[in-house]
Amino acid sequence: MQNCEISSDSTDDPLSSGLHTHRQPRIVVIGAGLAGLAATRVLLKNGFTDVTVLEASDHIGGRVQSVQHGKATLELGATWIHGANGNPVYHLAEENGLLEHTTDGERSVGRISLYTKNGVAHYQTNVGKRIPKDLVEEFSDVYNEVYELTQEFFQSGKPVCAESQNSVGVFTRDLVHKRITLDPDDSENIKKLKLSMLQQYLKVESCESSSPSMDEVSLSEFGEWTEIPGAHYVIPEGFMKIVDLLAQDIPSHTISLCKPVRSIHWNYSAHHREVIAKSSDTKQVGNHNDNNHSGQPHEDPLLPGHPICVECEDEEWITADHVIVTASLGVLKQNHSAMFSPPLPEDKVLAIEKLGISTTDKIFLEFEEPFWSPECNSIQFVWEDEAQLEQLAYPEELWYKKICSFDVLYPPERYGYMLSGWICGQEALYMERCDDETVAETCTELLRRFTGNPDIPKPRRILRSSWGSNPYIRGSYSFTRVGSSGADCERLAMPLPYANSTKAPPLQVLFAGESTHRKYYSTTHGALLSGQREATRLTDMYQDLHAAQTTKPKM
Repeated sequence: MQNCEISSDSTDDPLSSGLHTHRQPRIVVIGAGLAGLAATRVLLKNGFTDVTVLEASDHIGGRVQSVQHGKATLELGATWIHGANGNPVYHLAEENGLLEHTTDGERSVGRISLYTKNGVAHYQTNVGKRIPKDLVEEFSDVYNEVYELTQEFFQSGKPVCAESQNSVGVFTRDLVHKRITLDPDDSENIKKLKLSMLQQYLKVESCESSSPSMDEVSLSEFGEWTEIPGAHYVIPEGFMKIVDLLAQDIPSHTISLCKPVRSIHWNYSAHHREVIAKSSDTKQVGNHNDNNHSGQPHEDPLLPGHPICVECEDEEWITADHVIVTASLGVLKQNHSAMFSPPLPEDKVLAIEKLGISTTDKIFLEFEEPFWSPECNSIQFVWEDEAQLEQLAYPEELWYKKICSFDVLYPPERYGYMLSGWICGQEALYMERCDDETVAETCTELLRRFTGNPDIPKPRRILRSSWGSNPYIRGSYSFTRVGSSGADCERLAMPLPYANSTKAPPLQVLFAGESTHRKYYSTTHGALLSGQREATRLTDMYQDLHAAQTTKPKM
């Protein structure tokens, strides 16, 4: 496990001595999410002073978005610290007192995270009936046994049978279906009800994986994702407190907000230099760190030693020695061809295309009074007419059928009477296109239908995320899609230019972000560690260069 902090026992400055030129290397970090902030923090701590962070949106944090609501903080993005032992996010929170007010109920050890481990999940059908608790537990035992089997293919090198199509969803649905239908003790009605519950469980699983469907998640790779031991923790004051801690030692002038990047021109050739030189009379080119906003260049960007020029949407061009790209996989999928000049190598493009990312959205509903019983910690939607379906994809007008559940936010003393709904995949994008009034009305009708209570009032307030349509995010987090593997995460993380392919300056373009971490993709700690990894990669290179120069024999 990597540590949160990068240790440095030497007092030597590896930077000023470790260069052929007498200047600090200029580093641009693209994105001020957890990966970008973690990278910047390590760079500054290790003596780099010419560092600029470019953030496209008007705030830092990336996919962390905490919204203050009265006494409570609602998380539109990252919510849980997943695991404790060795988790740098957990240690950052613990050391700074962010978990002091986390209740016992908010330390969930369950695999499927709720807002509280206390209470009971109510499984309700679309005809307004609650499924008996013992029946839920019977089904849950079968499902969890099969889930454990999905982990074995990677962890034990077990071969995947052709019938499963290397899909977690296909494998799980087929095996659970077989076990349920062959059970001699259940009636046909009970079997149908359990098969309907299977579909609901797979919807929940899709929200957790941020996949459109579990059918798209690779069975052979599913077990590589590594769970850190310990509970899942909620930060009562908001996950943004972690962002603030990472940013607190970064000078404010280092981070530029509302600064989207159009293209990264790396590995300059004579042609690139000629093209940009010809357009220099119409482009603003300068040292961004000098805060020159006059539009007048005060430095030739094509001087030797600056192999990169970052072209921003506002027409500013920023030269650099290194760029750390922390853009989400969704942004890379959408923009990589325009974002890099020259284009990315084919194998990196293939990795971007093969890995998966989808949208998981939350829908918060606040009510004047609770209509649920005190012991209810969630309302799970089970559609009885879906028992035999093989594909859980819906047309736009039926987007609401992909909502798998509403969790009760706990404790009510903090949150009031608040529910948090979950929806993922293309249906989440359909939801994002609707206005608040439509979503609130639709969710109220769903709750009335499934609880059998026609008197449930409309919520007093609605708040929801929109990660899929956010142009600077384009999805929630990554997963290993069928046909991809952990090797694709590593290929995505590999710096450019490749070491064995050129004599050009090394480590020009580095890649960080949760999708570049082979074992911890989809997590906040994966994002943080990936940023530290790339900053450490640069630090190590300059330290090695310094060591080589100081030990060079005199001629």
